[in-house]
Amino acid sequence: MTHVIDLAKALLACDSVTPATGAVFDTVEAMLVPLGFAVERFVAGTAPDGPVENLLAVRGTGGRHFAFAGHLDVVPPGPGWTSGPYAAAERDGMLIGRGAVDMKGAIAAFIAAAAAIPADAGIVSLILTGDEEGPAVFGTRALIDRMAERGLRPDHILVGEPTSQRQLGDMVKIGRRGSVNIWIDVPGVQGHVAYPHLADNPIPRLIAALAAIDAIELDDGSEWFQPSNIEITDVAVGNPTTNIIPGHAAARLSIRFNDLHRGDALIDRIRTIVHQFAPTAQVHGRVSGEAFLTLPGAYSDRVRASIRRHTGIDPELSTTGGTSDARFLRALAPTIEFGLLNATMHNVDEAVAIDDLRRLVPIYTDIALSALE
Repeated sequence: MTHVIDLAKALLACDSVTPATGAVFDTVEAMLVPLGFAVERFVAGTAPDGPVENLLAVRGTGGRHFAFAGHLDVVPPGPGWTSGPYAAAERDGMLIGRGAVDMKGAIAAFIAAAAAIPADAGIVSLILTGDEEGPAVFGTRALIDRMAERGLRPDHILVGEPTSQRQLGDMVKIGRRGSVNIWIDVPGVQGHVAYPHLADNPIPRLIAALAAIDAIELDDGSEWFQPSNIEITDVAVGNPTTNIIPGHAAARLSIRFNDLHRGDALIDRIRTIVHQFAPTAQVHGRVSGEAFLTLPGAYSDRVRASIRRHTGIDPELSTTGGTSDARFLRALAPTIEFGLLNATMHNVDEAVAIDDLRRLVPIYTDIALSALE
């Protein structure tokens, strides 16, 4: 079974809410083995961010190595679907199901493309995780470690994220901004509101710190990136009583930053500001990924040429959007993202145009063959 619509339907029929495991991996393995791929599946990590199932499939020896990367997990479907999130229903030229565009459709297209790539063209691999939508700690990073153990290093990587905006082929991602989350906890002393001298209210100190943080303009953007931004994503006190001064106040920040910054430096900057207003506050951060860029060159030229050949569109090179596992893969090789329209990803009735799925197969085939030359 190598027809892209049949492949996509089989994948969409699998309930693979993150962290994905079991059936969806069985389905992919059954697709790849007849095409000559050696499939390795393994579980990495422990709670709270694991365990996570991953799959590494490799075909060919010698020559250049082209890798396709992606994720089999999906976000929870939620209520309101008109045909069921795993029904893989066809309606009005669309294939509907959770993961249709993010990103089981692209995985189906690449498996169909692999069937058209001669086995002696070089090394072709698929790097697939069950945890991209979740913590992403033991997914692609564990796959990279496993590849290093096996001495596998691709020359080029294509990630099948849904990058197209209005029509298939109009945008290719050559980089992404970095991401860091920061948690702030300001201690105080709980007490009765009528006796404030016996208490210490942490809320004013937290508000002052957040006002100073909110006033920061990190930059005006760089050559390939939009400006960095800091967003306050949560403020919590947890005080249900009207006559108590709370004993602590907390907040959370999310920073998306371009190539002018490093995640750890941003955490240190926020910590310094918070301590100006609340010297005893606890500030800790977690860098989800640094900003990265695959500079335009021979690889992006080949990708654009393949898209142009099959769509007539000259795609824009972009670094917009959220993070993806490309932030890890770019340490291995030049990494580019290209895939389906992203308009319905994570939405109720997520859907892909059947014609777009069919057109994606020859594009992926072309990109792989040109990278293997």
